Order: sequence, then C-alpha cells, then structure tokens
Amino acid sequence: MKQRLSEARELASAAIFAALPGAGRIADAMRYACTGGKGLRALLVVESARLHGVEAKAGPVAGAIEALHAYSLIHDDLPCMDDDDLRRGQPTVHRKWDEATAVLAGDALQSMAFQLITSADLPAEARIALVQSLSEAAGVAGMVGGQAADIAAESAEKPLTLPEIEALQAGKTGALITWSALAGPRMADTDSDGLRHYGEAVGRAFQIFDDILDVEGSADAVGKAVGKDAARGKATFVSLLGLEAARKRAGDLVGEAIAAMEPYGQDAETLRELARFVIARRS
Repeated sequence: MKQRLSEARELASAAIFAALPGAGRIADAMRYACTGGKGLRALLVVESARLHGVEAKAGPVAGAIEALHAYSLIHDDLPCMDDDDLRRGQPTVHRKWDEATAVLAGDALQSMAFQLITSADLPAEARIALVQSLSEAAGVAGMVGGQAADIAAESAEKPLTLPEIEALQAGKTGALITWSALAGPRMADTDSDGLRHYGEAVGRAFQIFDDILDVEGSADAVGKAVGKDAARGKATFVSLLGLEAARKRAGDLVGEAIAAMEPYGQDAETLRELARFVIARRS
C-alpha cells in the first residue's frame, strides 16, 4: 500500500510541478505545500480510473485533487482558521514564509486544480463533468461549507450532536474523498453507485480515525499538532462516542466500503487495502 500511495503521489506531483513556473516566491511555496502527504486522494483517482480503463490519463486529475487539497491545508493552517505551526512534520506555509504568501499560494493551487483538469487528455464532456463536480465538492456545498460549520462550532453555545458532526465532516473531509473515488467513472463518462458508497464510507472512516489520532497520536508521528480538539472543548466523534465505540464505527465503515467493491471483484483489491489503511495509519 505504501508503494502504491507513493506512486500515486509522485504522479500527482509530476503534474503539479510541470504546471508551475520555474522559480518565484509563490511557486516555491506552492511546491513546498505539495511535497509530502499521504497521496490518498491521488490513489483514489488512479485506482478508480484503472477500474474504468482510463488509468493512463489519470495524472492531471490526480494532480488536480492534490493541488486543491494542498490549498485547503494552507488556508486551514492560517491564524484566522486553525492557527497551526506544523503540517506534515514541517513548518506551515505561513510560518516558513508569511501569511500573504500562504494566502496567495493557496489561491494559486486552487485555480491550478481546474487548469490541470482542463489540460487532461479527455473528451470535453468528461472534463466539464470533472470541473463541475469538483467546484461543487470544494465549495460552500462541500469542503468550504464544512470548514465554515467547523469554525462556527467552536463558538457555539451547545456542542454539536453526532448527526451534526457527521454532516459537517461529510463536507469538510468527505466531499473531496468521494469526488476522488468518482473521478474514474467521470473520466469514462459513466457512473458508479459502488464507488460513491465506497468514497462516502471511506471519507467518514478517515475523519473518525483523525479524531482518534488527535487523542492517541503524537505530533512527531502525526506531523501536526494533536490534542487541540479537546483543548478547545470541541465535540468530535471520540468525545461523543468514546474511543472504543469510535474505533468500532470506523471499522464498520471500512467494512461497508469493502463490501461496495464486490461488483469489481479482484480488480478492486487495492481500493480494499486502501480502506483498511485509513484506520491503520499513524498520520
């Protein structure tokens, strides 16, 4: 799995770096923000593309989702958001450079995501479908909306309920993971209920395990600050369910994701392994 993740990450990075200008402060910050990471979303794109016979054309689309993810992390780390100093074991972009550079690098990575999709060797209809669905998943109906709800929850008079947390995380984290799982069918101008269910289940399991890592993990292993949710009195899957029940819920969701891959047989074994990895990782 580590090898497959590394290969997908390198494929995405190659597409991003090829689209960057050679030098300059913003380009350097963009390159820095896209270095490292798990490559989970890129691998979802590559594997879903492989299941639909279009893996050879997946590079720019994998680069697009990793560029957009990197932008979200840059902005999420800013003092006006989560105010983090560490990301992927390195200083956050606004700490290494400054806040203005971080904002602009994030803005540029967001627009690059759509540039990469439109440059992909795909029919116009597929590129339009990818752009339209990514803009929705990344916007106020998806990731940005989830981030806004997360910020609002920190100052709310009452902690969020479990259904409210699930809805929040379905936007903040789940929308882009589900989009990645559905990229292959969209590239092939088709649809897949199985991959949609898979993406939704993996996205929910990923976030639950993130909450577990925030309690059990160390900053050295996770690559970012831990324990912040509890310090802020923030409601999470762990605070509402407890550690063991949260772990069981994540495991059940992985089981759902694996079951959703049954129609694809052995061809989906990497996606099954990826679902298991989500709740076995240490970062």
